[in-house]
Amino acid sequence: MFIEQGIHSENRFWKYLLGSLLIIFASFMGQIPLLLAVIAKIFISGESYPATNAEIMHFFEPNLTFFLILISFVFAFTAIWLVVKFLHKQTLLSVTTSRKKVDWNRVFFSFGIWAVFSVVSTFIFYLFNPTLYVLNFKPIPFAVLLLIAVALVPVQTSTEEYIFRGYLMQGFGNLAKNKWFPLVMTSLIFGGMHLFNPEVSKIGNIIFVYYIGTGLFLGVITLMDEGMELALGFHAANNLIGALLITSDWSAFQTDSIFKDLSEPQTGYDIILPVVVVYPVLLFIFSRKYRWYNWKEKLTGSINVNQ
Repeated sequence: MFIEQGIHSENRFWKYLLGSLLIIFASFMGQIPLLLAVIAKIFISGESYPATNAEIMHFFEPNLTFFLILISFVFAFTAIWLVVKFLHKQTLLSVTTSRKKVDWNRVFFSFGIWAVFSVVSTFIFYLFNPTLYVLNFKPIPFAVLLLIAVALVPVQTSTEEYIFRGYLMQGFGNLAKNKWFPLVMTSLIFGGMHLFNPEVSKIGNIIFVYYIGTGLFLGVITLMDEGMELALGFHAANNLIGALLITSDWSAFQTDSIFKDLSEPQTGYDIILPVVVVYPVLLFIFSRKYRWYNWKEKLTGSINVNQ
């Protein structure tokens, strides 16, 4: 069983606290290249230091900013591997899946179904609201974006999944000895992690319905499927397709994408719809394909400690 793989007598919760601090520290270290690039540009050009996240996002050309932001996740992912291996004496596979090896078919199926949905829904919305978008496609910048995104977005999304649906899911399981507490806590923390995203200040706190709801959805499919493969594929498709398809002046990622959204952000059905309609449909599809059963036990049951 997936969550039980992190449960043993020497895997105390304090180790997860220490491990989390080490991962956070590594993530901060990964921001040094961005800091050095900012300092270098200030020294060369004489520009003033960017005081806000929005100013940092526009301080360099989009592809360079995108690369410098994503590179920090390489540091964080390396820290996850080191913490799991040396602090917890586990393999990375044990915080990935309960299967003997990673089921890549699951990863690609989840990636594919969400990529297709994202592309189709974006183009449908564009057809019905053409004045809200402008074609932003520039071949060379987009080609560079494509290379950066394909190489580093899966690292970014996998890092987040390993932290929340893998490492912390098992960590809270160690603490609570049940499954509902890890599910709730990782969803709330995942939502809270987006507190400083520019979308929050533009749209308001209602957007946390989407962030926390997405975290809950990813946690449910991880527990029901006894592994992170579906969550890894979904998250990668969500961020990769989003980075390539559409950008805006107020979004978390500023990229040389195909389209640029000119609309003012507002609370609408696009925030609530995924959580109350689209995610349940995906749960139904996954449950039928992978024959999930015993939902109550897998999502709220107790964890038996035999070690």
